[in-house]
Amino acid sequence: MALMLDARALLRPAQADAAALEQAAQAVEQAARALASGALVGLPTETVYGLAADADQAEAVGRIFAAKGRPKDHPLIVHLAGATPQQWRAGAEHYAHELPDFAEKLMQAFWPGPLTLILPRRPEVGAAAAGGQDSIGLRCPAHPVAQALLQACQDLGVHGLAAPSANRFGRVSPTSAAHVSDEFDAQLSDQELLILDGGACPVGIESTIVDCSRGRPVLLRPGMIGLEALQAALGMPVALRDQAAPKASGTLESHYAPAARVRLMPHAEIQAALELLGADARQIAIYTRAPVSSASPHLLLRYMPTGAEACAQELFAVLRELDQPEIKLIWVEAPPADAAWDGVRDRLQRAAA
Repeated sequence: MALMLDARALLRPAQADAAALEQAAQAVEQAARALASGALVGLPTETVYGLAADADQAEAVGRIFAAKGRPKDHPLIVHLAGATPQQWRAGAEHYAHELPDFAEKLMQAFWPGPLTLILPRRPEVGAAAAGGQDSIGLRCPAHPVAQALLQACQDLGVHGLAAPSANRFGRVSPTSAAHVSDEFDAQLSDQELLILDGGACPVGIESTIVDCSRGRPVLLRPGMIGLEALQAALGMPVALRDQAAPKASGTLESHYAPAARVRLMPHAEIQAALELLGADARQIAIYTRAPVSSASPHLLLRYMPTGAEACAQELFAVLRELDQPEIKLIWVEAPPADAAWDGVRDRLQRAAA
């Protein structure tokens, strides 16, 4: 069973008492020492919880792949400390042999935050985390617990933490410490995994990924930092993913999937199907923005927020909640077509693939 360490006092230190802050500081130090020794840690970030290891210890990174059941050629994102631009730049230069001007503009605009940049990798570092590619994904998270841990790790000589989502490969990402525990308690002991509880993730879906390794910015995965915001920060177009793009986290066609089958449907189609099934509708969960009616008492129904940010924040938690043993189908009302919903739409399309 994984060991849970409470660091939530760091979320609002001005409102926490001295005992809670001391407990949180001790939890962070314990996690940093564990990472430096090659162990795994469940890491809260503003996007989702990550399964973290020292990115420069190949054996430790290998434990991430083994625990997740993840193919070793599917790259991980390395998380960097970033109290100042000088610090995250130094972290990026440890792993990347080139920082294009447009990549630095994105760092200045969005770090710390939910943006990952794919950069040309120094051949002597991070090969295991990069899945053997000559590029590497780097991110500077904004979550206060993540930053406290990254700072403590840096003090111990750890330059960055490889941290894909803390779930079994292809399944629904975790947005709470309890989700991480649910994924790995039966698999990893407290000697193999510590979980830092940093509360619920405020963004809720994984970072936007931009490839900066081929001379121009290319959007590989949408997130809550959208295409328009990227282009505004750069003052230049951002291309969309092409066939020559490097492999990147969370870009497989099927991903983020519950055990139940997910189907994206227009609201009218959901309502028509419920009317057709009548009182016999069962083993179905529904996640919809607009109200639905049904004669069946057996449905599991949750209503989706009307705003993209609120929906993203709860999306994975709701998918986990709806993925009950008795549920075979999850019908989700298709998100609106506007750009604000691109990240949510991407995750739902992959969950339904």
